[in-house]
Amino acid sequence: MIRDDIKAATIASMKAGDSVRTGTLRLISAAIKNRDIELRTGTPPADDDVLVADVLSKMAKQRRESIEMYVQGNRPELADAERAELGVIEGFMPAQMSSGEAQAKIREIVTEVGATSVKDMGKVMALVKERFAGQIDMGTAGAMVKVALAG
Repeated sequence: MIRDDIKAATIASMKAGDSVRTGTLRLISAAIKNRDIELRTGTPPADDDVLVADVLSKMAKQRRESIEMYVQGNRPELADAERAELGVIEGFMPAQMSSGEAQAKIREIVTEVGATSVKDMGKVMALVKERFAGQIDMGTAGAMVKVALAG
């Protein structure tokens, strides 16, 4: 499980004295714990790795946006710090699907659900998120689903 890998990596980085990696791993653990607390009242996902992958993908997206803003704001030292955090986060994320592979999986789901129009997009996206969270960017997946449903 990804959660166990993060705990083990935190201990290893603390022993190695790697403060940047340790700090990032603690941020990851805190974000996962916050998500666990949020889900106490809701329905927990069937697979814990899906939950962790979702948290990691959101954290990675935040870091990418921050890097872009820091570069535009001429703050290279802050951009470098965000890049370091992003590297640690991406190290625990599931492998990303290629564009062609993602399109094929989305077409399979569209066929499975029997989706015929954009009105069925919610059903398709729910399955895409359930099965491939962390392996594909949901914004990109939404565009692919629209194309698949359009024709």
